[in-house]
Amino acid sequence: MTDVDAQINAIQLASTPHLPADDFKALFRGHPGGVTVISADAGYGPVALTASSVASVSAEPPLLVFSISALSSASDVLSRAATVVVHFLDVHDVDVAKLGATGGIDRFAQAQSWTRLSTGEPVFDNVRAWVRCAVVDRMQAGTSTIVVARALTSHIERDAQPGEPGDALVYHNRTWHRLGEHSRLEG
Repeated sequence: MTDVDAQINAIQLASTPHLPADDFKALFRGHPGGVTVISADAGYGPVALTASSVASVSAEPPLLVFSISALSSASDVLSRAATVVVHFLDVHDVDVAKLGATGGIDRFAQAQSWTRLSTGEPVFDNVRAWVRCAVVDRMQAGTSTIVVARALTSHIERDAQPGEPGDALVYHNRTWHRLGEHSRLEG
């Protein structure tokens, strides 16, 4: 597809009737998502944001995808970083989730709560798990950037055994929730 074809497609897409933003947001308010914090440093200091848009794409090669809203204060750095760290959170990490979701603050002011990997990326301490990734592709989608990243290294601090409920943290209807034995459905 040429640049001209892409521009024509964008114009056609913009002129096509679509669902109002409030209706679209209402759909996803009722759709719970796992909670992650994505961090990076493209040479101007560390940034982080909380995201529920992380999804597995492929196990071979190990690829994941996430989106970055242009409205996020971290979007500029995350849109340029060659590598990122995706932190997979559980209920014990809700403070990290809230930190990444709070605007207008220095998310790295507490030096004891994070360190740098030997490769330079910021990583929050003692979270359930994290994965260091190399960004392999980016795509503009509306007011967001879709990022495809290849998993390079990971660390799991706490993990539930297969079939056990664990302490998963999910975001649903604008609030944090715990998945556990009480929320398990049989059959």
